[in-house]
Amino acid sequence: MSAGELAILLAAVLCSIGFAALVVVLLRVLDSLAMLRTEVKDLRSETRPLLEELRESTDIARDAVDIARQDLERFDRVLGSAEAIGDAVSASGRVARTAFSVPVIKMAGLASGGAHAIRRIRGTKAEVEVLSDRRGRSLRTGRSVTSKNARSR
Repeated sequence: MSAGELAILLAAVLCSIGFAALVVVLLRVLDSLAMLRTEVKDLRSETRPLLEELRESTDIARDAVDIARQDLERFDRVLGSAEAIGDAVSASGRVARTAFSVPVIKMAGLASGGAHAIRRIRGTKAEVEVLSDRRGRSLRTGRSVTSKNARSR
């Protein structure tokens, strides 16, 4: 056997050992892939119910948010109506106050003047009594007191 033949024989043996090692590594990778496939199947079987439950709870939450949004829109409409009614009432109150304030003031002045005239005709005079409230401010109250001449008649 020559040196060339020995080198070819040695290369063939090394290639066979390398090929055998490659086959062993590939078989291990194949076993690992099979185990990985079973783990993925188990993971899918466990997560599928969880995903369905998550979808259901998401649908329930979406429905609750939609209902809350509708209630909020309805409340907004009611609040807008209440504000419009309040504005209308305050406007009518201003109109009524403007329309009735001058005649009421004139009527009060007429009544006060009439009462004063009647007291003068009868001969009574009005006495003003000064009182004070809790804070020390003076309060005037008008009280008519019959004079001695009017009592004797």
